[in-house]
Amino acid sequence: MSDSLVEDIRARADILEIVGEYVQLRRSGKSYRGPCPLHGGDGPNFSVDPQRQIFKCFVCGEGGDVFGFLMKHLGFEFPEAVRHVGARVGIEVPDREERREDPHAPLRGVLAFAAEWFQGRLREPAGAGARDYLQGRGLSLEEALDFGVGYADDEWRALRSAAARHGIEERTLLDLGLLATSERAEEPYDRFRGRLMFTIHDLRDRPIGFGGRILDASSDAPKYINSPESPVFHKGEELYGLNRARHAMRREGHAAIAEGFTDVIALHRAGLGFAVAGLGTSFTADQARRIGRYTKRAYLLYDSDLAGLRATFRTGDILLAAGIHPMVVSLPSGEDPDSLIRRDGPAAIRQLLDDAVDLLERKLQILHREGYLDRVEGRRRAVDGLLSTLRAVSDPALRDIYVDRAVEGLGIRRDTLVDEIARLERSRLRRRPPAAGAGRPRRGQSLASRTEHDFLLLLVRDPALTRQAVRVGLVPDHMSDPRGRELFEILAAASDEGVDSPDWTSASAAAGDLAKALRESDRELPDAARVFDAVVRRLLYRRHRERIEEIGRAIELAEPEQQRRLLGEKQELVRELRAAGESGAFMPAAEPGRPPKPTTAQR
Repeated sequence: MSDSLVEDIRARADILEIVGEYVQLRRSGKSYRGPCPLHGGDGPNFSVDPQRQIFKCFVCGEGGDVFGFLMKHLGFEFPEAVRHVGARVGIEVPDREERREDPHAPLRGVLAFAAEWFQGRLREPAGAGARDYLQGRGLSLEEALDFGVGYADDEWRALRSAAARHGIEERTLLDLGLLATSERAEEPYDRFRGRLMFTIHDLRDRPIGFGGRILDASSDAPKYINSPESPVFHKGEELYGLNRARHAMRREGHAAIAEGFTDVIALHRAGLGFAVAGLGTSFTADQARRIGRYTKRAYLLYDSDLAGLRATFRTGDILLAAGIHPMVVSLPSGEDPDSLIRRDGPAAIRQLLDDAVDLLERKLQILHREGYLDRVEGRRRAVDGLLSTLRAVSDPALRDIYVDRAVEGLGIRRDTLVDEIARLERSRLRRRPPAAGAGRPRRGQSLASRTEHDFLLLLVRDPALTRQAVRVGLVPDHMSDPRGRELFEILAAASDEGVDSPDWTSASAAAGDLAKALRESDRELPDAARVFDAVVRRLLYRRHRERIEEIGRAIELAEPEQQRRLLGEKQELVRELRAAGESGAFMPAAEPGRPPKPTTAQR
């Protein structure tokens, strides 16, 4: 839809009239006040300004225009909100999406057929065992069907045969992972057999994949299997139950992340409709960003065993990086949300949510319980255990609170902890894999890569330069690319032995490929002496630049006294760089082979 159409609808809309349908508003000066429907407040903290056509809550901080209100309160997507308001003001919004041909329409039709077929089998005599299993978990047939639960026959080709009768091609079933193949089988067979089937929906409630739970406890087959990746299903991006939970997430102000399908269904039935689950793989940044569209707070309801705690802390760090505040729910040993609700009722899980603790606080509790804070060695390890969380948090205010709490809990100085966080970030950046194909620097390749490329290219072309590089203090560790370090070692060893042609056969495959690319490179380096001098200085003083960047990250968390110390160190490093003919970290560096622009003083 065009911007002009959206603006026309916004201009004709009366935000007071639309919001007034959901909030009891009273005039207060030029605005209208009432209780906030977004966080469930009681006081008159929610304000609507009819002149400016905006709303604002002074408690939860939410605000925006009429479209934003419908998106936050009713869970509409933006186009849906525009169409809703457009209908109110008499402007028809053309639905291009309905007229545009969906390239995946055939796949979606097959997935819809499979979902209906699985649910139909649950109703049939063949699904009696599955219905008994559901009943044992307190789930009626009607409730199961409402959540898209079905049953896959314990037969090799039941779905395949049913699909064939409806004219569905095997190739499509294979593309969607509904059929599988094996060297031991002459024909494709059903991937899901003898399993309780959970339909995974997208945000438009369309089936995109399935999860299957084995019902035969004695089977050695995996307990759960999910649909493989397909053109319409990307398990690292999707969340089970998000199609149902997103509106509740916005209304309640938080999400709940569980481990399994049955946990999500149990939580929804218990009135906690903001619950979702991953899809058999580790929680991802894409999934965190999905949740972040609806809320900035999430409860983690993972198992309390060691594996569950590891998953909890890993997921928590990913949520923090996405700007979501994670709270850890401590489930009783051996219990999951489904079993706990069946045993003790919905009130039990609600109490655990009320008792949830912040992610960092939970880490500190465990460190204290395990005795790490009682001895020097353990306290050192405790620092390492908290660093990933301290580094992950993206919200500046929360990050500062976390650092203060960690300093208090660990009993160390704040400046020491801040330095550790900055060092971890530096280490993470240096561990990034090098770019492939270094025979010729590519557009967008980092300066460090170009510098190392040109340095090695010069050494390969003129072995005498290797002796000169070693003489001025360059060592393999000055190279960030492991292939470059290996080649420099080979060149330096040959130089020590007075050999001009190194033995490249001792190089690893990756380093050998790089050496070959360098020998065959046609890259021109005019004025080789100037280039050599530039790249050597850049490599020698790389540590200075990295420390300056590290100080920049540390200053954000440092207190005034530490900030003064760090600034002094940075100024000294910059002076050393300038004395060596290198620009400061805040200045763009000249590329090797290209003289830097003269400074004002030089002119």
